[in-house]
Amino acid sequence: MADAANNVVETINGDCHDFKSLLSSSDRDFLVRNNGDQVKIDSLKGKKLGLYFSASWCGPCRRFTPNLIEVYTELSTKGDFEVIFVSADEDEESFNGYFSKMPWLAIPFSDSEARKRLDEPFSVMGIPHLVLLDENGKVLTEEGVEIIREYGEEGYPFTPEKIQELKDLEEKAKKEQSIKTILVSRSRDFIVTSDGSKVPVSELEGKTVGIYFSASSIKPSADFTQKLAEVYSKLKENGEKFEVVMISLDDDEESFRQSFGAPWLALPLKDKSCEKLARYFELLTLPTVVIIGPDGKTLHPNAADAIDEHGIVAYPFTPEKFAELKEIEKASEAAQTLESVLVSGGLDFVLGKDGAKVKVADLVGKTILLYFSAHWCPPCRAFTPSLVEVYKKIKEKDDAFEVIFISSDRDQASFDEYYSGMPWLALPFNDARKSSLSRKFKVQGIPMLIALGPTGKTITKEARSLVMAHGADAYPFTEERLKEIEAQIEEMAKGWPEKLKDERHEEHELVLTRRSNYVCDACKENGQVWSFYCEECDFDLHPKCALEKETKADAKEGWVCDGEVCTRAS
Repeated sequence: MADAANNVVETINGDCHDFKSLLSSSDRDFLVRNNGDQVKIDSLKGKKLGLYFSASWCGPCRRFTPNLIEVYTELSTKGDFEVIFVSADEDEESFNGYFSKMPWLAIPFSDSEARKRLDEPFSVMGIPHLVLLDENGKVLTEEGVEIIREYGEEGYPFTPEKIQELKDLEEKAKKEQSIKTILVSRSRDFIVTSDGSKVPVSELEGKTVGIYFSASSIKPSADFTQKLAEVYSKLKENGEKFEVVMISLDDDEESFRQSFGAPWLALPLKDKSCEKLARYFELLTLPTVVIIGPDGKTLHPNAADAIDEHGIVAYPFTPEKFAELKEIEKASEAAQTLESVLVSGGLDFVLGKDGAKVKVADLVGKTILLYFSAHWCPPCRAFTPSLVEVYKKIKEKDDAFEVIFISSDRDQASFDEYYSGMPWLALPFNDARKSSLSRKFKVQGIPMLIALGPTGKTITKEARSLVMAHGADAYPFTEERLKEIEAQIEEMAKGWPEKLKDERHEEHELVLTRRSNYVCDACKENGQVWSFYCEECDFDLHPKCALEKETKADAKEGWVCDGEVCTRAS
């Protein structure tokens, strides 16, 4: 074991790792189980291995470990697959607590040298990280986490050929898609009702089916369940051949039950097909309702927004119906006014800083920014001071401007604390209009800043980017103003060289580059718009720093040169 003692990872034919050199040390030729038993490394000969780099403090690791345990348990009957835990825990107590839940082997926590030396040969840049090796020690893949998540035990023996075979089967299933290929698995040909009764998948053939990916623990998903339940019930009352099959991503039975907003159907809780379908339909957000037509083909990848906004009118979710809805939306946008956006029933006001109600009608004719934000959101808290500064500068020049805070805070106290640092207006906390505004402007994340013009029509949904790039100069956020700014930016750089050399960065030429925000590596001041930049080294010089020496070198004694103009020194 001398090679291991010298931190040398021995390989066979340059491709295959020797298990003993890889996993042992000068005074240790064994691995351990969570009960303290020692297992000789030699006993791993002829087995396929998974090197599992993980730690108890890592949230993604804790979420992945149960998946790996399930796959390991399924494969344990084969007797030729083993997992080795390579811990990144910082103390033995944390290691022991985490390892106690694992059914496989581990490098002892005490052998920190052996654990650390495995990082480099297997390119461990983050965790969880799972390296799969064949029985000869050849690396099959360093993407084991993704493979286990996608294919589970079906990916065994994890060879490139097996993974390609599974991908080919998926492609074939997509081409020959039917409601059965979507919902039937090897061990199950049924779906369940809210009381657990089994319904054959075959009963869905010839119907329009909404595959509803849901998690009751996620508020947008829980809120949408109520809306979908209304639409579902109305369609059933009208005798339409429509069904919903819920794919619950909840972890417990109680949450699963809560996801039944109506007497629709579902895959059983924690069914293995749930994650497969999430991958198959390339799930990106919740809620998602994939519409499957009567012929079993996908009609729409996510009709959740359409259902939320148009309700039963969106049925039957065909391309023709979505084209019709798009025309309705265009007509609605053309007729949009500030009051149509902000007034709902008796809610015709916003709050002023003193708590007084400000009528929406009194804001008509102003440029309005709708600021979707929350105290719990770090990017929001970082952006708000910049917006406050911009707000004050714009208000000094034009009083026909206002910002309205639309909160996603979780309680009144958080709302009050956050709003106390804002000089503008707000919707009351927990106002019913918040959800309709989020839906109307398709708010998927915060902070988000929507600009409405004096007529109430939407100018841009990208006002945050404009404020970050141009500050108060972006006002009034119109296309015409952006063109003016662009012309000013181009004018600013006239006469400047496209490239230059500077003694402060002799390695490479610096290229004149558009940069939104940076810190000059010479003067250490913030810069924006233009930089003389080295992308390879991420080195910035503000134009005034980069051109300072050049203009001095160009000038004769008694003259000062600035850009294209030289003047006599005073």
